[in-house]
Amino acid sequence: MREDSVKVGNAFERSTRQKRALASALERSDSFCSAQDIYSDLRARGEHVGLTTVYNQLRALVDLGEVDVLKNDEGESLYRRCSSGGHHHHLLCRSCGKTVEIEADEVEQWAESVAKRFGFRDISHTVEVVGLCKSCQ
Repeated sequence: MREDSVKVGNAFERSTRQKRALASALERSDSFCSAQDIYSDLRARGEHVGLTTVYNQLRALVDLGEVDVLKNDEGESLYRRCSSGGHHHHLLCRSCGKTVEIEADEVEQWAESVAKRFGFRDISHTVEVVGLCKSCQ
């Protein structure tokens, strides 16, 4: 691997200062953040990166499965680098943004059953359970 490359998924791509800064911002956060929040964090740390670059890089990371994305109540996309590599779901605190990654075999079985009943194949799904964490109750 070249010194100026980073591993993304199963491939290597050229590492840029902006990509490294975005990766660092994602690693610092343990909750889902908007692209605008990430951009503001980068700018506050003195990083010269454009908002368009942040959006483009987040979209690329989502496409590669490196970052999860969900929509908040206002429809805004929120991003987070998840620790588990496989399919999973989230518990999300609507007050503080705390996020817990969960596996939910019951959800997987239900999704397969519903798909089969209606003749669907090759299904995918996302499930986020939103509530108040113990600290925010």
